[in-house]
Amino acid sequence: MNVLFTGGGTGGHLYPALAIARALVAIRPEVRPFFVGAQRGIERDVLPTTEFPHRLLDLHPLYRPQLWRNWKTLRGAVSGWRAMSALGRTLRPALVVGTGGYAAGLASAWAWAHRVPLVQHIGDAVPGITARWTARFATEAYLGYPEAERWLPRGRCVYRDTGNPIQPPPDLHPAPAEARARWGFPAHATVVLVFGGSQGARAINRAVASWVGRGIPAGLCVLWATGRGQHDAFAHLDRADVRVVPYLSPISDAYAAADLALVRGGMMGTSELCAWGIPMVIVPLPSAAQDHQTANAQVLEAAGAARHLPESALSAERIDAEVRALITDPVARRAMGEAARRRGRPTAAADIARQIAQRLDRRAV
Repeated sequence: MNVLFTGGGTGGHLYPALAIARALVAIRPEVRPFFVGAQRGIERDVLPTTEFPHRLLDLHPLYRPQLWRNWKTLRGAVSGWRAMSALGRTLRPALVVGTGGYAAGLASAWAWAHRVPLVQHIGDAVPGITARWTARFATEAYLGYPEAERWLPRGRCVYRDTGNPIQPPPDLHPAPAEARARWGFPAHATVVLVFGGSQGARAINRAVASWVGRGIPAGLCVLWATGRGQHDAFAHLDRADVRVVPYLSPISDAYAAADLALVRGGMMGTSELCAWGIPMVIVPLPSAAQDHQTANAQVLEAAGAARHLPESALSAERIDAEVRALITDPVARRAMGEAARRRGRPTAAADIARQIAQRLDRRAV
């Protein structure tokens, strides 16, 4: 039984699809996931390293600031539709699962036109353009943030609050002292985790560099992932109480050691931090589509799990003030961690997979 997964462009759209596909195969071994993505997206590098067959199409987003470039979008849509039609004849998918981004739009439209059932995952508090449009054709949508439903069309689509599919924390968390020792930190240190996604966040890196240079609070350690492309610029700041690394893999080693996180507002990172119960200071990327990272930060701040720090207010002084306020108030930090844990949905991938499996069972009857 073939199930076609479509979504990508960024990791926030691709990795949920991979998590759902793996969870689905775990409970329905007869299911054969097939991935459709864009040649210019992150899936170009990631999908060849996975166990799943895939096809990459010449798909492009809408170029709103540069309208003259949309001839690429139109050309890609025409060639992509032909490729999807050929794939459809070969695979005859029982279901299409969309996970957002421009890479999902064409395959979702193809599913609707060919009466193939469509379900989708919508990860952010404010859905993107593709998610809002394809929700009109979907029979079911799985929401990373329940607040997203207010932005979505009413109709036949059933919205389910599932959370975002992530790698769940282990049932038995490593002891904090043991986790800190892996990074060379003292057993009783307070650890601030800093990261801005796989590519890093230049604004956060610069502000943290200034903060580290002026002196961090006594008894504090910083675990700082700069992103691979920016590591060389900040590697000289690595020292016993400030570990500067290009990338965190496995990131679970960092989560296990962390008491507090300074991060962007992407759906995957914030969802993982919630599942681990780690309080956050969130600096949203201001250029994110529909400003969805700010919406994510505001939702988590309202839930008591995070503090929202706009990039326009980001500075070494502000980081120092936010961190000192939290490390000197363990009651507030613990309350934020508990609020984060209440928002965490560590079983989201398995929950979504079960919903999809039930839909496949009904279709097979």
